[in-house]
Amino acid sequence: MQQIQVPVALEGAPFLIFSALCSLVFALVGLIYPALFFLALTGFILYFFRDPVRVLPTEPGAVVAPADGKVIVVQEVDDTRFLGERVQKISIFMNVFNVHVNRIPLSGSVQQVRMQPGRFYAADKEKAELHNEYCALTIAKPDGRRYAVVQVAGLIARRIVCRAEIGDQLKAGERYGLIRFGSRVDIYLPLQTKITTRVGDKVRSGESLLGYLQETAQ
Repeated sequence: MQQIQVPVALEGAPFLIFSALCSLVFALVGLIYPALFFLALTGFILYFFRDPVRVLPTEPGAVVAPADGKVIVVQEVDDTRFLGERVQKISIFMNVFNVHVNRIPLSGSVQQVRMQPGRFYAADKEKAELHNEYCALTIAKPDGRRYAVVQVAGLIARRIVCRAEIGDQLKAGERYGLIRFGSRVDIYLPLQTKITTRVGDKVRSGESLLGYLQETAQ
């Protein structure tokens, strides 16, 4: 895994530097309103790329939210794209004001990283799941059970960042990527998972509990 720094995601650095530089240049030449505009823009960019510290749940088998946002889907589905089995699916929609750093829901080893180009429909719409650009991680636990976590680009989001690589051993709550600017994350879990979240819940990545995965397969 590539290392990152907190409390601001490194992916925001180019935007911050450009905006802050524009504000400084306009201020030096006496153009107050453009300077104030870029100063405000710098503040928004800093806010958008914030990367706060989160406290990981300590319960055995805890499944933590991979993203900040609102839960828009909780259901059993037949997943034919990532795991090839019936699973429990949870979808989290991130608006432009949410923290966009994504974290690992459950510890395990990365088996597959799949980046799929696509369209950019609104991420909270059903067709976004099938047609939008996405990056899917398939992760295996030591007992052989697998799950998938999928970053889905949205109407405004046009850049998915995933630092995870095949063979990485990742811990629950570990930062692994982000999506710019507004999007969703889907997680496909084994049927043995006891889901505790509901549609409409507001969750925080690396901190909010989505459910529990039993330690041994049934």
